[in-house]
This record gives sequence, C-alpha cells and structure tokens, in this order.
Amino acid sequence: MNEPVLYCEHLSRAYVEGGNTLEVLKDINLSVMAGQSVAIKGTSGSGKTTLLNLLGGIDKPSGGLVSILGQNVAKLAGSELDQLRNQSLGFVYQFHHLLGEFSAQENAAMPLIIGRLPFEECMHRAKIILEKVGLQDRLSHKPAQLSGGERQRVAIARALINDPACVLMDEPTGNLDGHTAASIQVLMQSLKADITTSFVVVTHDPGFAFQMDASYQLQNGVLVAETLAGDG
Repeated sequence: MNEPVLYCEHLSRAYVEGGNTLEVLKDINLSVMAGQSVAIKGTSGSGKTTLLNLLGGIDKPSGGLVSILGQNVAKLAGSELDQLRNQSLGFVYQFHHLLGEFSAQENAAMPLIIGRLPFEECMHRAKIILEKVGLQDRLSHKPAQLSGGERQRVAIARALINDPACVLMDEPTGNLDGHTAASIQVLMQSLKADITTSFVVVTHDPGFAFQMDASYQLQNGVLVAETLAGDG
C-alpha cells in the first residue's frame, strides 16, 4: 500500500489578537501521493500561504497533525525538522529569493552547500538540474543578469536539486507576465512527466490549477475538493 509523501489530518490554525480568536484554517485533511500534483486556490487572505507553511513545517498548527514521509512533524526536534525539510521538501515562492552575489549555478546548489556536500559535487548537480530547466547557457549569470522567468527557473532548480519528495510552491507565476508565466507552467508539466516529485501549488490561476492532478479551494478556512474536467 502506497503511503502519502505529505499528509495532514484535522489541521487547524487560529490566531489570537486583542483577546479575539481568528480561525484561519479549520479541520483540513489532505493526502499527497508520490508524483501527484495538487493545486490549492482561494481568495487573498483565505489562508493558502498559512496552509503551505504548516505543510512545510515552517509554522505550527493550533490542532491536528502534519506528516512528511511518515514522520509526525510535531515530534521532531528543531534540527531533525530542519534536516527533513532540507532533504525531503523544496520551496518555491512568488519572489525567487535568490542571492544576488551568487551565480545561477551557486544559487541552485545552495541546499547542497548548506548540507555540506563537497563543493564540486554541489556544482555538478546544479549544472545538471539547470540544464533540465533550460538554463544551460546561464550557469555563471547572477540574478540581476537574468529575466524574471529565468530567475524563477533557477528557484525551481534550487527546489529540485535534492530530489525532494515534494515541492511546495506559493504563487510561482504570480509575479510574472502572462507569457513568462505560461512558459513556467509548460516547464512544470515537463518536469512532472520526467520526475516522481510531488507538487503542491498555491495559485490564483485557474488554468494552472486545471493542469494539476487534483485541485482544492480554500473557502472560509475549509479545504473543498474541486472536480477537474475529465474526472470520473
């Protein structure tokens, strides 16, 4: 029986401000299987990023549990959680968060460098993954020398370099023009066909969500499954 690579059960998140409790997420249940792509949609302020941060172990839930590769995140010490995140998860944000003083190859290699792998191996693996995302001619370019789409491709390469079980993406095309966003979506589809990594993508774009294996809508703190064309 296949186990989900990422799993949450009865997940909730509330914030207390000025004596008032604001429930952002209520009783969220989600299973992401190996190689599956999942879209999460919702209006601004609906809690999409909060959910992604909980799934990635960046934030702590008010209730419920998150499991990454069968490990209950709440039971891991800080260093154990950091190691699990570095080795098993990748993160891509709306803004690329590349380091301006480093080349594309060095930026893509950063998770391996942080993991203290030999530098030559880090750079070799970064070259391979950058070739996979179409940046074989941009290895030595720094972020300021790259277009918006190229910077986001470097960010995607960085997220994939550790062969993670799952990549969490927060509006990965939200800061790009329509043409560039479409090219990133095409890249995502080609990667999805080529690797077994799972993707959880927060997006406002219904067309992007339509390309995923499953799509959910966050409504009033509750995660509701949507029916995609061709389902059933």
